[in-house]
Amino acid sequence: MSKAEIIAELPKLTEEDRSDILVRLWHMEETAGPTAREKHLLNEAQAAYDANPNAGSPWSEVEARLRRRA
Repeated sequence: MSKAEIIAELPKLTEEDRSDILVRLWHMEETAGPTAREKHLLNEAQAAYDANPNAGSPWSEVEARLRRRA
């Protein structure tokens, strides 16, 4: 079955079946680990932090800024 066929069938499933598929897909993603691209991005972010750990903002400040925008 092709990806297009699978996607076309999803709306025909019950809510329970779609939920089960979603849980299974999420589990597959979690167990697969990060992709090569994600590992590269994580390594870049770690290197940037290591070079300047004070460049970021504490979560409390970030959250406050986000709440002001909403």
